Amino acid sequence: MARTPAQWTSQPPVPSTHYVDPSVYTDPQIFAEEREKIFAKTWFLACHESEIPEKYDYRTFRHPAGRNLMIVRGDDMQVRAFYNVCPHRGNTILYNPSGNAKHLICIFHAFAFDSRGSCVDIPREKAGYQERLSKDDFGLRTVRCETGFGGFVYVALDESVESLSDFIGHALDGMLESLNMEPLEVFSFHRAQVDTNFKLWHDTNSEFYHDYMHYHNRQTSMLQPGYFERRYTPFKNGHAEVGDQIVNYEAYEGYKGRDLSFPGMKMNQWKMVDLFPGMTYNLRGSSLRIDTVMPVSATSTFVEYRGLGLKRDTPDERAKRVHDYNSIWGPFGRNLHEDLLGVHGQGKALGRGQTYIVQAREEDRTIHDEIGMRHFYAEWSARMGRPSSGNGNGSHGG
Repeated sequence: MARTPAQWTSQPPVPSTHYVDPSVYTDPQIFAEEREKIFAKTWFLACHESEIPEKYDYRTFRHPAGRNLMIVRGDDMQVRAFYNVCPHRGNTILYNPSGNAKHLICIFHAFAFDSRGSCVDIPREKAGYQERLSKDDFGLRTVRCETGFGGFVYVALDESVESLSDFIGHALDGMLESLNMEPLEVFSFHRAQVDTNFKLWHDTNSEFYHDYMHYHNRQTSMLQPGYFERRYTPFKNGHAEVGDQIVNYEAYEGYKGRDLSFPGMKMNQWKMVDLFPGMTYNLRGSSLRIDTVMPVSATSTFVEYRGLGLKRDTPDERAKRVHDYNSIWGPFGRNLHEDLLGVHGQGKALGRGQTYIVQAREEDRTIHDEIGMRHFYAEWSARMGRPSSGNGNGSHGG
């Protein structure tokens, strides 16, 4: 039976932990708060060390909290992060997404900085500043930066946040052997812009009930033994692990099993971990896919996808990993574009009359239980100081 307007806008008859007010996905004020209360207060994955392999290599990074950063490998091979802002007149220093530069020079007034963030040249310094200011007063603004968990470069804007290892805790323990036994290397980078809220992408990675949308997943996973026994394991700080599975690629017509794997992985094994507030490690046997969200506004999001193999790969092995990645899990495969279609559809409905977002499936924390999303929004509510279910009076911003 169809519902009346009053029924449509009433709260679902389930605990408030089991639904989300739609304004959480559309309200610009809530998005501004998320930038400061969540993204500016947590570690976030900026890039992989293989993207800046040589000294003086750099990569720019638009942090989800709205700051523009640059990740730089120094003359001592240490990876550091700085604000991509000249301390003189606030101009952007680096414009290219990546490159190599012994000195980082602001094009505005030619202030120059070395790879450790020190100001090393000011044109006509003494003539203008005499003894009042010097190069020591114009160093770059450093940002906390750690490399780990597979050679990924994480940054934290807040100096007071816990260490990276404390933030991630035990969430990646089941993958660490595969991530850390050998150096990894990025072989694919893709960025998609979707008119949707960033949390909806993370939601999609946090639940598998939507496998009905993926013909490939139904054939190779849902119809295979053990699929419905896979369990979610929540970890502190909003992270969650999805239970492993052996994927039967041969069940998809025209495809065969993988010839390669990762250290510590069984052939065709699949492992997945979602990290709060918007990063996913997706290890699909022969290739690793990393998703990171880059929210632009409450209703627009960049999602960055990185495909990785082993750095020691032979040309033939690398070609196989790239083929496997592109044929199924990468941007040209059978899976990713369908997920993007799902969150695009949600984005089209945002603010146009949709009702509460329901996350009420309970199946003993197995694969179609929506515990992963509920765990995420429990962390979100704690950090934001407001319940994701809304204000409790039945009103919302949809």
